[in-house]
Amino acid sequence: MMKAIEVTDLVKNFGTITALNGVSFSIEEGEVFGLLGPNGAGKTTLIRILTTLMRPTAGKAHVMGINVEKEKAAVRKLIGVVPQAMTSDLDLTGLENMDIYARFYDMPRKEREGRIEYLLGMVGLKERSNDLVATYSGGMRRRLEIAKGLVHKPSILILDEPTIGLDPQSRHVVWELLKNSLDEDGLTILLTTHYMEEAELLCERIAIIDYGKIVAIDTLEGLKRQLPDKDIVEITVGGINATKVIEEVKTLTFVHSIIYAEGTLRISVDNGAQAIPLLVGRIEDTGGRVISVLLKQQTLEDVFIHYTGRPIREEEAKKVSFLIGAGVPQKWGR
Repeated sequence: MMKAIEVTDLVKNFGTITALNGVSFSIEEGEVFGLLGPNGAGKTTLIRILTTLMRPTAGKAHVMGINVEKEKAAVRKLIGVVPQAMTSDLDLTGLENMDIYARFYDMPRKEREGRIEYLLGMVGLKERSNDLVATYSGGMRRRLEIAKGLVHKPSILILDEPTIGLDPQSRHVVWELLKNSLDEDGLTILLTTHYMEEAELLCERIAIIDYGKIVAIDTLEGLKRQLPDKDIVEITVGGINATKVIEEVKTLTFVHSIIYAEGTLRISVDNGAQAIPLLVGRIEDTGGRVISVLLKQQTLEDVFIHYTGRPIREEEAKKVSFLIGAGVPQKWGR
């Protein structure tokens, strides 16, 4: 069966900076595929190559069997794109934005009017369709971007950090919208994100990308099965010498690994329930003050930390250009 997207040994260099370093993966038709990684990991660079806006340094990428370098126009007809940056014109209404976008694809008037009405209703903007986009909230504008990406009935919808910068309530509204959009016949979705919850909720398979490389790829449960069978204890502490505490805790025979970030020790142990009092005692012996203790089941975040050695931090949204954007040195993106 033809793959919806197939990427083989993809490399992208910006001078001495390597944004993508031999990336390979494939996506089945109808699949929801997530690319999880922190800002700067190479996600947006990969999206630009798949959407024909950027040429790779080496390697190949195909969309529905079509080479993205050699047949750009054919690829663009097959994909819908929701970039990080908001691209709708603030001085036009939501309806006008949709209509202009549909005209780019030469949709006949009757077809585009019916399609636009359907999509604006689906994203909850039908009652605001004749209002200027300048009056929309951030969540409403993001929902309009998704509707635009679907207007020409693409085979593949590509979303680059679709909820970045949104408040938690708006983010959940967009997630519900994306789940509902899966009813589109045969729609394949490629989603990039640095939100763990977003990847867990929406994606059938997840690839973890870090420093331009795919370090793991599988279903959520498959990724969890790759972890060592250990319990995770998270201890929030105050008044400690982190280096000294880590050295002391590592001497305990049941401790397998320890990471300290933002006042929290994340410790992999054999038996969490039995380990907690011993861990607390050792930390207090070194002069530390234990604020809280949490015994955790393994999550996607644990998988990410296992492969990269660090957690993804919640990062502030950046104002980006659709043509340049986060993660690409601007002098190379023009």
